[in-house]
Amino acid sequence: MNDLTPWGLHAVPSEQMVDVNRLGRVIRVDRGECDVITVDGVVRVLSDSQRAQDERAPVTGDWVDIGYEDGLGDVVARILPRRTSVSRRDPAERDLEQVLASNVELVGVVHGLDRPLPAGRLERLLVMAANSGAEPIVILTKVDVAIDDPIEATVRSVARDMAVFVTSLDDVASLETLRGAVGPTRTLALIGASGVGKSSLVNALVGTELLEVGDVRASDAKGRHTTTARELVMLPSDTGLVLDTPGIRAIGLWEAEHALDLIFDDLVELAHACRFRDCTHDAEPDCAVCSAVKNGSADPLRVDRFRALAQELEQQRVREEERQRRTEREGGSRRGRGKGRRR
Repeated sequence: MNDLTPWGLHAVPSEQMVDVNRLGRVIRVDRGECDVITVDGVVRVLSDSQRAQDERAPVTGDWVDIGYEDGLGDVVARILPRRTSVSRRDPAERDLEQVLASNVELVGVVHGLDRPLPAGRLERLLVMAANSGAEPIVILTKVDVAIDDPIEATVRSVARDMAVFVTSLDDVASLETLRGAVGPTRTLALIGASGVGKSSLVNALVGTELLEVGDVRASDAKGRHTTTARELVMLPSDTGLVLDTPGIRAIGLWEAEHALDLIFDDLVELAHACRFRDCTHDAEPDCAVCSAVKNGSADPLRVDRFRALAQELEQQRVREEERQRRTEREGGSRRGRGKGRRR
Protein backbone atom coordinates (compact mmCIF):
# COMPACT_ATOMS: atom_id res chain seq x y z
CA MET A 1 0.00 0.00 0.00
CA ASN A 2 1.32 3.46 -0.84
CA ASP A 3 -1.78 5.63 -0.76
CA LEU A 4 -4.16 6.40 2.11
CA THR A 5 -6.69 8.19 -0.10
CA PRO A 6 -9.20 5.27 -0.05
CA TRP A 7 -9.10 5.53 3.76
CA GLY A 8 -10.38 9.12 3.70
CA LEU A 9 -7.11 11.04 3.59
CA HIS A 10 -8.63 13.75 1.39
CA ALA A 11 -10.67 14.96 4.35
CA VAL A 12 -7.58 15.74 6.46
CA PRO A 13 -6.60 19.42 6.03
CA SER A 14 -3.02 19.81 4.82
CA GLU A 15 -2.17 22.18 7.67
CA GLN A 16 -2.89 19.38 10.16
CA MET A 17 -0.18 17.22 8.62
CA VAL A 18 2.61 19.70 9.24
CA ASP A 19 5.37 18.03 11.28
CA VAL A 20 3.65 14.64 11.07
CA ASN A 21 6.30 11.92 11.17
CA ARG A 22 4.28 8.88 10.15
CA LEU A 23 0.60 9.28 9.35
CA GLY A 24 -2.02 6.59 9.83
CA ARG A 25 -5.68 6.02 10.56
CA VAL A 26 -6.84 3.92 13.50
CA ILE A 27 -8.88 0.95 12.26
CA ARG A 28 -9.25 -0.93 15.55
CA VAL A 29 -8.70 -0.13 19.22
CA ASP A 30 -7.91 -2.68 21.92
CA ARG A 31 -6.87 -2.09 25.50
CA GLY A 32 -3.54 -0.31 25.38
CA GLU A 33 -2.95 -0.99 21.69
CA CYS A 34 -4.51 -0.23 18.34
CA ASP A 35 -4.19 -1.21 14.69
CA VAL A 36 -3.30 1.68 12.40
CA ILE A 37 -3.39 1.64 8.60
CA THR A 38 -0.36 3.41 7.08
CA VAL A 39 1.25 3.62 3.64
CA ASP A 40 3.24 0.55 4.71
CA GLY A 41 0.16 -1.44 5.70
CA VAL A 42 -1.32 -2.18 9.12
CA VAL A 43 0.93 -1.63 12.13
CA ARG A 44 0.29 -2.43 15.80
CA VAL A 45 0.78 0.68 17.90
CA LEU A 46 0.86 1.26 21.66
CA SER A 47 -1.56 3.85 23.00
CA ASP A 48 -3.30 5.04 26.12
CA SER A 49 -6.56 3.54 24.89
CA GLN A 50 -7.96 2.15 28.13
CA ARG A 51 -10.02 5.28 28.65
CA ALA A 52 -11.46 6.96 25.56
CA GLN A 53 -11.79 10.21 27.52
CA ASP A 54 -8.02 10.65 27.85
CA GLU A 55 -6.62 13.19 25.41
CA ARG A 56 -3.93 10.68 24.46
CA ALA A 57 -6.42 7.88 23.86
CA PRO A 58 -7.29 7.27 20.19
CA VAL A 59 -10.62 5.94 18.98
CA THR A 60 -11.41 4.09 15.77
CA GLY A 61 -11.44 6.51 12.88
CA ASP A 62 -8.79 8.84 14.30
CA TRP A 63 -5.92 10.08 12.17
CA VAL A 64 -2.74 9.83 14.22
CA ASP A 65 0.95 10.63 14.09
CA ILE A 66 2.97 7.52 14.91
CA GLY A 67 6.16 7.97 16.86
CA TYR A 68 8.80 5.61 18.21
CA GLU A 69 10.00 5.19 21.79
CA ASP A 70 12.95 3.09 22.88
CA GLY A 71 11.82 -0.01 24.71
CA LEU A 72 8.24 0.41 23.53
CA GLY A 73 8.35 0.60 19.75
CA ASP A 74 5.63 2.33 17.74
CA VAL A 75 3.38 4.60 19.81
CA VAL A 76 0.62 7.13 19.16
CA ALA A 77 2.52 10.41 19.42
CA ARG A 78 -0.38 12.69 18.54
CA ILE A 79 -4.04 12.53 17.55
CA LEU A 80 -4.99 14.91 14.75
CA PRO A 81 -8.08 17.10 15.35
CA ARG A 82 -11.35 15.24 14.84
CA ARG A 83 -13.71 16.56 12.18
CA THR A 84 -16.66 14.61 13.56
CA SER A 85 -17.10 12.40 16.61
CA VAL A 86 -19.85 10.03 17.72
CA SER A 87 -20.15 10.51 21.48
CA ARG A 88 -22.37 9.66 24.40
CA ARG A 89 -22.29 10.29 28.12
CA ASP A 90 -19.99 7.65 29.62
CA PRO A 91 -22.30 5.06 31.24
CA ALA A 92 -19.65 4.46 33.93
CA GLU A 93 -19.35 8.15 34.86
CA ARG A 94 -22.05 10.72 35.54
CA ASP A 95 -20.71 13.57 33.42
CA LEU A 96 -17.92 12.49 31.13
CA GLU A 97 -17.90 12.22 27.36
CA GLN A 98 -17.16 8.86 25.76
CA VAL A 99 -16.13 9.11 22.11
CA LEU A 100 -17.16 5.99 20.17
CA ALA A 101 -15.83 6.83 16.70
CA SER A 102 -14.42 9.77 14.78
CA ASN A 103 -13.96 11.31 11.34
CA VAL A 104 -17.06 9.74 9.80
CA GLU A 105 -19.31 11.24 7.15
CA LEU A 106 -22.41 9.18 7.94
CA VAL A 107 -23.85 7.75 11.16
CA GLY A 108 -26.31 4.94 10.55
CA VAL A 109 -28.84 4.17 13.28
CA VAL A 110 -29.46 0.44 12.75
CA HIS A 111 -32.60 -1.41 13.82
CA GLY A 112 -33.86 -4.89 13.01
CA LEU A 113 -37.43 -5.21 11.80
CA ASP A 114 -37.72 -8.47 13.75
CA ARG A 115 -38.32 -6.52 16.99
CA PRO A 116 -40.39 -3.56 18.21
CA LEU A 117 -38.78 -0.13 18.27
CA PRO A 118 -39.68 2.38 20.99
CA ALA A 119 -39.85 5.83 19.42
CA GLY A 120 -37.98 7.30 22.38
CA ARG A 121 -34.97 5.07 21.82
CA LEU A 122 -34.88 5.95 18.13
CA GLU A 123 -35.02 9.65 18.96
CA ARG A 124 -32.11 9.33 21.39
CA LEU A 125 -30.00 7.50 18.81
CA LEU A 126 -30.87 10.07 16.15
CA VAL A 127 -29.86 12.91 18.47
CA MET A 128 -26.57 11.12 19.15
CA ALA A 129 -26.04 10.67 15.40
CA ALA A 130 -26.89 14.28 14.57
CA ASN A 131 -24.69 15.55 17.40
CA SER A 132 -21.64 13.90 15.78
CA GLY A 133 -21.45 16.52 13.05
CA ALA A 134 -21.93 13.81 10.42
CA GLU A 135 -25.08 13.06 8.41
CA PRO A 136 -27.52 10.82 10.31
CA ILE A 137 -29.37 8.07 8.45
CA VAL A 138 -31.53 5.10 9.48
CA ILE A 139 -30.85 1.55 8.33
CA LEU A 140 -33.56 -1.06 8.84
CA THR A 141 -32.36 -4.66 8.62
CA LYS A 142 -34.01 -8.09 8.54
CA VAL A 143 -36.91 -7.08 6.34
CA ASP A 144 -37.25 -10.77 5.41
CA VAL A 145 -38.21 -11.65 9.02
CA ALA A 146 -40.14 -8.48 9.88
CA ILE A 147 -42.75 -8.75 12.60
CA ASP A 148 -46.32 -7.59 12.06
CA ASP A 149 -45.74 -4.08 13.39
CA PRO A 150 -45.70 -0.68 11.63
CA ILE A 151 -42.04 -0.12 12.54
CA GLU A 152 -41.02 1.37 9.22
CA ALA A 153 -43.88 3.87 9.35
CA THR A 154 -42.89 4.86 12.90
CA VAL A 155 -39.27 5.28 11.83
CA ARG A 156 -40.14 7.47 8.87
CA SER A 157 -42.41 9.67 11.01
CA VAL A 158 -39.66 10.18 13.59
CA ALA A 159 -36.75 10.44 11.14
CA ARG A 160 -38.74 12.90 9.02
CA ASP A 161 -36.45 14.11 6.19
CA MET A 162 -33.58 11.73 6.93
CA ALA A 163 -32.71 8.95 4.51
CA VAL A 164 -34.11 5.55 5.54
CA PHE A 165 -32.62 2.39 4.00
CA VAL A 166 -34.53 -0.89 4.23
CA THR A 167 -32.18 -3.84 3.77
CA SER A 168 -31.99 -7.60 3.77
CA LEU A 169 -28.90 -9.78 3.61
CA ASP A 170 -30.43 -11.57 0.62
CA ASP A 171 -31.43 -8.39 -1.21
CA VAL A 172 -28.42 -7.43 -3.30
CA ALA A 173 -30.11 -4.30 -4.63
CA SER A 174 -30.72 -2.87 -1.15
CA LEU A 175 -27.08 -3.48 -0.20
CA GLU A 176 -25.87 -1.79 -3.39
CA THR A 177 -28.07 1.21 -2.65
CA LEU A 178 -26.53 1.54 0.82
CA ARG A 179 -22.98 1.18 -0.57
CA GLY A 180 -23.78 3.90 -3.06
CA ALA A 181 -24.91 6.19 -0.26
CA VAL A 182 -21.57 5.74 1.50
CA GLY A 183 -19.39 6.43 -1.51
CA PRO A 184 -15.62 6.15 -2.09
CA THR A 185 -13.31 7.46 0.69
CA ARG A 186 -16.30 8.18 2.98
CA THR A 187 -16.97 6.44 6.29
CA LEU A 188 -20.27 5.12 7.64
CA ALA A 189 -20.41 4.40 11.39
CA LEU A 190 -23.11 2.00 12.60
CA ILE A 191 -24.79 2.41 15.99
CA GLY A 192 -27.63 0.47 17.57
CA ALA A 193 -28.52 -2.22 20.08
CA SER A 194 -27.03 -5.71 20.18
CA GLY A 195 -28.71 -8.14 17.81
CA VAL A 196 -30.09 -5.60 15.33
CA GLY A 197 -27.80 -6.96 12.62
CA LYS A 198 -24.87 -4.51 12.48
CA SER A 199 -22.13 -7.13 12.12
CA SER A 200 -24.19 -9.18 9.65
CA LEU A 201 -24.76 -6.01 7.65
CA VAL A 202 -21.02 -5.28 7.57
CA ASN A 203 -20.31 -8.82 6.38
CA ALA A 204 -22.93 -8.47 3.65
CA LEU A 205 -21.59 -5.10 2.51
CA VAL A 206 -18.01 -6.39 2.45
CA GLY A 207 -19.00 -9.69 0.86
CA THR A 208 -17.24 -11.97 3.35
CA GLU A 209 -17.66 -13.29 6.90
CA LEU A 210 -15.33 -10.66 8.33
CA LEU A 211 -17.01 -10.05 11.70
CA GLU A 212 -18.36 -12.55 14.21
CA VAL A 213 -22.14 -12.78 14.30
CA GLY A 214 -24.02 -13.88 17.40
CA ASP A 215 -27.31 -15.67 17.88
CA VAL A 216 -30.47 -13.77 18.72
CA ARG A 217 -32.87 -15.11 21.34
CA ALA A 218 -36.13 -16.16 19.75
CA SER A 219 -38.12 -15.14 22.85
CA ASP A 220 -37.38 -11.41 22.63
CA ALA A 221 -35.09 -10.94 19.59
CA LYS A 222 -32.32 -9.73 21.93
CA GLY A 223 -28.73 -10.33 20.89
CA ARG A 224 -25.46 -10.62 22.76
CA HIS A 225 -22.42 -8.42 22.24
CA THR A 226 -20.41 -10.18 19.52
CA THR A 227 -18.65 -6.96 18.51
CA THR A 228 -16.31 -6.06 21.38
CA ALA A 229 -14.13 -3.57 19.52
CA ARG A 230 -14.91 -0.79 17.08
CA GLU A 231 -13.46 -1.79 13.73
CA LEU A 232 -13.10 0.13 10.47
CA VAL A 233 -13.20 -1.94 7.28
CA MET A 234 -12.95 -1.19 3.57
CA LEU A 235 -15.87 -1.97 1.26
CA PRO A 236 -15.19 -3.81 -2.03
CA SER A 237 -13.37 -1.95 -4.79
CA ASP A 238 -12.64 1.01 -2.51
CA THR A 239 -16.32 2.00 -2.50
CA GLY A 240 -16.19 3.40 1.02
CA LEU A 241 -15.59 2.41 4.62
CA VAL A 242 -17.85 1.11 7.37
CA LEU A 243 -17.23 1.21 11.11
CA ASP A 244 -19.00 -1.33 13.30
CA THR A 245 -19.55 -0.63 17.00
CA PRO A 246 -20.59 -2.80 19.96
CA GLY A 247 -24.28 -2.77 20.83
CA ILE A 248 -25.39 0.31 22.76
CA ARG A 249 -27.57 -0.15 25.83
CA ALA A 250 -27.16 3.19 27.58
CA ILE A 251 -27.81 6.20 25.34
CA GLY A 252 -26.83 9.12 27.52
CA LEU A 253 -26.61 12.30 25.47
CA TRP A 254 -23.60 14.59 25.67
CA GLU A 255 -23.85 18.36 25.08
CA ALA A 256 -26.42 17.76 22.37
CA GLU A 257 -28.73 20.77 22.61
CA HIS A 258 -28.29 21.73 18.96
CA ALA A 259 -28.79 18.15 17.79
CA LEU A 260 -31.92 17.88 19.93
CA ASP A 261 -33.33 20.92 18.13
CA LEU A 262 -32.53 19.31 14.76
CA ILE A 263 -34.37 16.07 15.56
CA PHE A 264 -37.34 17.89 17.11
CA ASP A 265 -37.31 20.80 14.66
CA ASP A 266 -41.10 20.67 14.29
CA LEU A 267 -41.57 21.35 18.00
CA VAL A 268 -38.80 23.95 18.04
CA GLU A 269 -40.57 25.78 15.24
CA LEU A 270 -43.82 25.71 17.21
CA ALA A 271 -42.03 27.02 20.31
CA HIS A 272 -41.18 30.25 18.51
CA ALA A 273 -44.82 31.27 19.04
CA CYS A 274 -44.75 30.66 22.80
CA ARG A 275 -45.24 33.75 24.98
CA PHE A 276 -42.10 33.07 27.03
CA ARG A 277 -38.72 32.57 25.43
CA ASP A 278 -37.71 30.03 28.10
CA CYS A 279 -41.02 28.16 27.96
CA THR A 280 -40.76 24.56 29.17
CA HIS A 281 -43.99 23.61 27.36
CA ASP A 282 -45.52 22.34 30.55
CA ALA A 283 -48.00 24.69 32.24
CA GLU A 284 -47.00 28.16 31.04
CA PRO A 285 -49.76 30.38 29.62
CA ASP A 286 -49.90 30.92 25.86
CA CYS A 287 -47.63 27.94 25.13
CA ALA A 288 -47.86 27.16 21.42
CA VAL A 289 -46.65 23.59 21.92
CA CYS A 290 -49.29 22.84 24.56
CA SER A 291 -51.91 24.39 22.30
CA ALA A 292 -50.81 22.10 19.46
CA VAL A 293 -51.19 19.10 21.75
CA LYS A 294 -54.70 20.19 22.72
CA ASN A 295 -55.86 20.67 19.13
CA GLY A 296 -54.32 17.36 18.05
CA SER A 297 -51.64 18.74 15.73
CA ALA A 298 -48.76 17.59 17.98
CA ASP A 299 -48.17 14.15 19.49
CA PRO A 300 -48.32 14.50 23.30
CA LEU A 301 -45.93 11.57 23.81
CA ARG A 302 -43.39 13.14 21.44
CA VAL A 303 -43.69 16.43 23.32
CA ASP A 304 -43.14 14.61 26.64
CA ARG A 305 -39.98 12.95 25.26
CA PHE A 306 -38.72 16.28 23.93
CA ARG A 307 -39.22 17.93 27.30
CA ALA A 308 -37.51 15.05 29.12
CA LEU A 309 -34.45 15.14 26.85
CA ALA A 310 -34.22 18.93 27.08
CA GLN A 311 -34.39 18.70 30.88
CA GLU A 312 -31.71 16.00 30.91
CA LEU A 313 -29.33 18.18 28.89
CA GLU A 314 -30.11 21.26 31.00
CA GLN A 315 -29.33 19.37 34.20
CA GLN A 316 -26.08 18.15 32.65
CA ARG A 317 -25.15 21.75 31.72
CA VAL A 318 -25.90 23.01 35.25
CA ARG A 319 -23.78 20.26 36.82
CA GLU A 320 -20.91 21.04 34.45
CA GLU A 321 -21.04 24.75 35.29
CA GLU A 322 -21.11 23.97 39.01
CA ARG A 323 -18.14 21.64 38.66
CA GLN A 324 -16.18 24.34 36.81
CA ARG A 325 -16.99 26.90 39.52
CA ARG A 326 -15.94 24.42 42.21
CA THR A 327 -12.68 23.72 40.40
CA GLU A 328 -11.98 27.46 40.10
CA ARG A 329 -12.74 28.00 43.80
CA GLU A 330 -10.50 25.12 44.84
CA GLY A 331 -7.75 26.40 42.57
CA GLY A 332 -8.05 29.89 44.07
CA SER A 333 -7.97 28.48 47.59
CA ARG A 334 -4.78 26.55 46.87
CA ARG A 335 -3.13 29.64 45.41
CA GLY A 336 -4.22 31.64 48.43
CA ARG A 337 -2.79 29.11 50.87
CA GLY A 338 0.44 29.08 48.92
CA LYS A 339 0.77 32.87 49.16
CA GLY A 340 0.15 32.77 52.88
CA ARG A 341 3.06 30.41 53.44
CA ARG A 342 5.59 32.66 51.75
CA ARG A 343 7.41 34.90 54.22
